[in-house]
Amino acid sequence: MTIAPVPTAAGAPAPSAVPETLPTPSHDTGGARAALAARYGVDPVTVEDVAPGATEGLAPVVDRPGAVLATQLRHRTVRRYLTDPLADHVVPTLVAAAQSAPTSSNLQVWSVVAVTDPARKDRLAALAGDQAHVRTAPLLLVWLADLARARALGEREGVRLEATDYLETTVVAFLDAALAAQNAVVAAESLGLGTVYIGALRNHPAQVAAELGLPEGVVAVVGLVVGHPDPAGSERVKPRLPQAAVLHAERYRAAGQHEHVAAYEERIAPFYREEGLDGGWRDRVVDRLRVPGALRGRAHLRPTLAALGFPSK
Repeated sequence: MTIAPVPTAAGAPAPSAVPETLPTPSHDTGGARAALAARYGVDPVTVEDVAPGATEGLAPVVDRPGAVLATQLRHRTVRRYLTDPLADHVVPTLVAAAQSAPTSSNLQVWSVVAVTDPARKDRLAALAGDQAHVRTAPLLLVWLADLARARALGEREGVRLEATDYLETTVVAFLDAALAAQNAVVAAESLGLGTVYIGALRNHPAQVAAELGLPEGVVAVVGLVVGHPDPAGSERVKPRLPQAAVLHAERYRAAGQHEHVAAYEERIAPFYREEGLDGGWRDRVVDRLRVPGALRGRAHLRPTLAALGFPSK
């Protein structure tokens, strides 16, 4: 690319030539390698095998306080919390981060309910498989697909928004809610808080809707527990598949998947054993998806969604 010279004032000396390439500052890659090694469950020396090139991108920021990339790489699921309340600024801060997420066509077809009342959290915990951390942590954020707000706009204009009855709009609302929730996760963890998603709120969506007073056209997508991690907890960064298993160049590549999964099994199986869990990743995938019963009631989600105002034609 040719850059035109900057005009100079009469009699002023011409600027010196700028070299075509500037030296790139070097960065210590030790912190980046350590963060990536934890994420993929490998030795720092072999990080390039599972995430080629990622060290270079992470190295300049991994040790910088509040660096987003470092926060994302160090994400872990927290299931043990202190009962200490959160500062008043936490919820509005997390919602501001959530509202900074992308939203399809700026429709903003999501909402969130912040639940702190112990009795309500107890009832929601019961609906979500009696997960203790829902009760223990001070905050449960319930992220909602929300078509009611848009439909109300249409009603005021005397127009029925027929497109809200279609599957595409349901998908958009669920995606919007998920993107907002994930922004909140990163924000919470950047504040030193712990999080864990509660997908089991979809086990009983009608009861959850009744508990939260949701109108027609609003449904819970996922819960998010937020709180101060209990220092006695032993949660660790869980290794992920190598990038070669999930990253495809130009076209999907099925060849080689078995080898990538086999290599991952060698890393994740010891992790599960140390967590007191039997079996490996393949066992968990197969068991979770083998029969509809493993979905814990969510096999009937489609008719329930229709009854709650999401026909999803």
